[in-house]
Amino acid sequence: MRTGSLLAAIAVATACTTGSGDVRQAADTATPASGQEQSTRSPTDPFTIAFGGDVMFEGILRARLDDDPGTALGPIADTLSAADLAMVNLETAVTHGGTPVPGKQFVFRAPPAAFEALDAAGIDVVSIANNHGMDYGEEGLLDTLRYAEEADFPVVGAGRDIDAAYAPHITEVNGSTVAIIGATDVLDEELIPTWTAGEGRPGLASAKYEMRETLIAAVRSASEDTGADTVVVFLHWGLEGSHCPLPHAPDLARDLIGAGADVVVGAHAHVLAPGGYLGDAYVHYGLGNFAFYNFSGPTAESGVLTLTLHDGAVLDDEWLPARIEGGVPIPYEGDSADRARAEWERLRTGCATDLAAVPSDPAAGAPGEGSARPTR
Repeated sequence: MRTGSLLAAIAVATACTTGSGDVRQAADTATPASGQEQSTRSPTDPFTIAFGGDVMFEGILRARLDDDPGTALGPIADTLSAADLAMVNLETAVTHGGTPVPGKQFVFRAPPAAFEALDAAGIDVVSIANNHGMDYGEEGLLDTLRYAEEADFPVVGAGRDIDAAYAPHITEVNGSTVAIIGATDVLDEELIPTWTAGEGRPGLASAKYEMRETLIAAVRSASEDTGADTVVVFLHWGLEGSHCPLPHAPDLARDLIGAGADVVVGAHAHVLAPGGYLGDAYVHYGLGNFAFYNFSGPTAESGVLTLTLHDGAVLDDEWLPARIEGGVPIPYEGDSADRARAEWERLRTGCATDLAAVPSDPAAGAPGEGSARPTR
């Protein structure tokens, strides 16, 4: 197990919950032994979060969804359901209406049964902050939010105004409070003004240009003001077809970690990118396609990242490699799994990142050399 030093956690008198997805969790009710001082907070246990990449329901995926939402994501549901929390990027509008964006080459949408399929696969929360979240305009986004509410399924990264778009989903897992934020670092330039959430304007949470500071402030607030023990940021970032992150991505990751993020993960490039430790936080630059109609060669390589956490520290990381077949990820087995995992590990040294295979000592200094995050 790769074990990092635990961060101090502030007392949480009452667990804070927004959204109401079916979070798979187990509370610990241990009683202190005789002579031990009573803690000011409930005891906590380590917990796991599983992450997958881009999910949509066009083409072969739509046929799977129409046939049976309960099995639409295939056998990978077993891996997702085994984690205490599971999250993916939902790269589609969920709507029957709206108007496709004029001139946009690829526009995606799915029926409300998409949320049934996600829930059945063991997924607890999705980010809809991506370059397809408003493919069917404001009407399509509002439909997505409405259908998610009707399904009682948490979404992050978009909202009816700027505050809602950047607001975290907060949930309790094994006694720990987890805050999850979604945002996109990828938007077509001409769409930024109309797709970015604003005062009284529905839209997406963005990390572009001046909105980067808004995202950083949202992470800082989630870390300092919500009582969260763990803060997760799911980003839509990267360059399509490139295994390596864009030059600004490591600095963005450091800024988010400095604001209080313990985990920064994401997708978009349709191929896998490296993951590893930046100080004692975990960063993944690209989880690839997950449930997708376009899969061949590198775009078919997929997987599930499972992190074990406790009080803000990442204790362990596991990469389960998979290959997309029939639109859904099928885990590799045996020697094939070993080769696929080794190939993914090589991305860490093949790309110009400061990611490490193990966390560094938090006393060593700034992120990349340690941790400059506020203690909680």
